[in-house]
Amino acid sequence: MQIFPKSLNLLPLVAALGVAVGGGIATFVVVYYFSPRFLYVGYEPEQPVPYSHRLHAGQLGMDCRYCHANVERSFEAMVPPTQTCMGCHAQIRTESARLQPVRDSWTSGEPVEWVRIHNVPDHVFFDHSVHLSAGVGCATCHGRVDRMEVVAQAEPLSMSWCLDCHRDPEPYLRPTSRITDMDWTPEDATEAERTEMVALLDRATPPENCSGCHR
Repeated sequence: MQIFPKSLNLLPLVAALGVAVGGGIATFVVVYYFSPRFLYVGYEPEQPVPYSHRLHAGQLGMDCRYCHANVERSFEAMVPPTQTCMGCHAQIRTESARLQPVRDSWTSGEPVEWVRIHNVPDHVFFDHSVHLSAGVGCATCHGRVDRMEVVAQAEPLSMSWCLDCHRDPEPYLRPTSRITDMDWTPEDATEAERTEMVALLDRATPPENCSGCHR
């Protein structure tokens, strides 16, 4: 007497197909939806002081380098110290409750604990000064911060995203005098700026080997 029906002979095949299909779907979900573009783009932490880039960089037209003073000389852009903030706010909005943490920092000497937004892994070396001197503008990596009330991460900053630029830097280059100009587009370039951009592209040798960024 046959205890199990013959149809059960298909069970291993059905199970194998289920594992293959389910594994493929799970792999796609992890690779696609757990990528930096989905996990990090849009990251918008609350800061200890509600600083508005839309007001300062946008409406007031402050240059990025006023606050991020080392960006052209150092691998780090530098978070502005309290002294930079108080350069203006010792006389402007001196009673604002929103700026109390800045005044407390000025009095105590303890820095404001800003929350870092744009992070790369510890094993990645990124040099701001090299990129700016090569003609890569702030907006390329950070987006239109002059339109952001609260700064959020605009790009994934993943290895593949970086390599796309390294392999074809031309669309991302601009005159070095325009690196902080958020409104600048290639269509706005003067003849002198076009000449400079050609020279920048000729000199551009962004590394694609591992040691270029992993040191």
